[in-house]
Amino acid sequence: MKINKKSFTVLLNAVCLISTLSTFSLFSSAQTIEQLHQLRQRAQQTDNPTGTNTAVSPLDISSQRTLPGAANTVDTMGQFATQPRSGVQLPGEPTIDTVFPVQEPMENPPFAANLFIGGFESERVTGLNDNYLVAPGDKISIWLWGAVNFSNVVTVDNQGNIFIPNIGPIRVANTPAGSVNQTVTSKIRQVYTNDVNVYVNLLTSTPVSVFVSGPVLRPGQYAGLASDSVLYYLKRAGGIDFQRGSFRQIDVVRNGNIVASADLYAFFRNGKLPEMSFKDGDTILVHPIGNTIVVETGARNSFTFEFLNEELNGSVVNYFARPGEFASHASVAGIRNNKQFARYLTIDEFGDLPLRAGDTVEYIADHEPQIYRINVAGAFAGASQVMVDKGTRLIDVLDHIEADEKLSDTQNIYLLRESVAQKQKEIIEEGLQRLERSMYTAPISSTGEGAIRTQEAQLVADFIARARQVEPQGRVVVSENGEIANILLEPNDTIVIPEVTDLVHVGGEVLLPQSVVFNPDATAEDYIAWAGGFTERAEDERILVLRKNGNVTFTSIDSGLLASNNSKLEPGDQIIVLPAIDTKVLQAVKDITQIIYQIAVAANVATN
Repeated sequence: MKINKKSFTVLLNAVCLISTLSTFSLFSSAQTIEQLHQLRQRAQQTDNPTGTNTAVSPLDISSQRTLPGAANTVDTMGQFATQPRSGVQLPGEPTIDTVFPVQEPMENPPFAANLFIGGFESERVTGLNDNYLVAPGDKISIWLWGAVNFSNVVTVDNQGNIFIPNIGPIRVANTPAGSVNQTVTSKIRQVYTNDVNVYVNLLTSTPVSVFVSGPVLRPGQYAGLASDSVLYYLKRAGGIDFQRGSFRQIDVVRNGNIVASADLYAFFRNGKLPEMSFKDGDTILVHPIGNTIVVETGARNSFTFEFLNEELNGSVVNYFARPGEFASHASVAGIRNNKQFARYLTIDEFGDLPLRAGDTVEYIADHEPQIYRINVAGAFAGASQVMVDKGTRLIDVLDHIEADEKLSDTQNIYLLRESVAQKQKEIIEEGLQRLERSMYTAPISSTGEGAIRTQEAQLVADFIARARQVEPQGRVVVSENGEIANILLEPNDTIVIPEVTDLVHVGGEVLLPQSVVFNPDATAEDYIAWAGGFTERAEDERILVLRKNGNVTFTSIDSGLLASNNSKLEPGDQIIVLPAIDTKVLQAVKDITQIIYQIAVAANVATN
């Protein structure tokens, strides 16, 4: 059949009109999220009838599907959604982002705030609580056997009764779940006194609707079981607002009267929650936040605490915050009489101090150390740690360390000190920062030079990243030529007694880094040759020699011969051949070379 252009246009307009009217009709009857999604897809299909994603042809009117829950001949106006929305927002519906003020993350969140990341909402105990009170709508299964056989599941009616044939109504409303069997059985045995066995079981409980109000994230009406806890409904409401809501004053209101109160601190510390059964229409009211004290540092519980008026004192803060074992003092800052207030007290004195809302507290370990721990490492016998009094010197400790003269090299003792390692780290970091500035601020005279500088900057950045990962040892030289400096010890110093060795270690830019047996007649050049000689990147003009006692010397090659500027090599020495740096940018080369030397000395490593 042929259709001319005019007839086709009329037909197409008619189809579009029918589709538009159908869409409008569906919008007027749509009540669920599923329906809205289908309407949106239908609108997209109408706007783009030739699109590749179109699932329904605009000319095939018969292919339109009936929406779930809607009938072609029944008006669905006034119906409500029976499926949960699962967090899907309706178009134009307010959200947390649009109605709630934006808040920065709190450095010290409220104490007990982690209660609302628990499983109160998703985890539910199977079965019924024995303390649950039977309510209208609950279902009870009843079995009778013997002289009379009966089996049925009955529902508690609106008057709170269940009905059993030949028995009549039995009052079970407000009966604890654990007593239902006894209550119903006693009533049945009043009629059937002999040869009848009875079994009664409460199957399900009726959901209740509870309102949650006050400073919570999503106040509203929530469904649950009467046996559910206050925490369950608070979690359903998004939890308490950390900035505005109280964790201490939470009331359950029924018919205008407070029937229970909850203190989440009591639950957090002692596991106490109000024992109650919710009813339809109950309201959980969260009160505004009360007096707050912020514990910033030095305690196991460094949180923002909410206290009642009678709890505003240091002893209560100590109880909840739990200062660290070594905390000796408490620093308090706040406002008194519109003036700044600050105190620095011992823990005991702080316990007697009255506090005000808004005070901040810091716990500080301010003990003056009188005893140090000194570590011992290397070749020695006995304990690896020694406790010494403040002011003890090195020789005093060495007199109490047992060493084997044949295995312990007591002539080359050295120290590892944390403060020195920290200082070495700072020196290396200063050099790395100077290197960064010199690379990124160097002038560029041409486009070609700029491309080269960019590549060099990337290489230098990789070098800097690797150099920052090096951890210095903090070695302190205290011995030379058999003499030991009697220096003052610091806390956590490590006394290293090297082992007697017959090896010389060769590393860095050599072909075969290894340890070579000491030869008194060999020179550094011989040891490097035994290690395979220099690599192509080796710096042969300045070779680093780390002595066994931590001293550092340099050697160099002059006219093919190795000229040492110090005494000959000894067993246990390390020869480190450093890499040579390409001399394109003089300042960068100088900085990189300096950093490489610092790292080699501080950490006994060669950075490639």
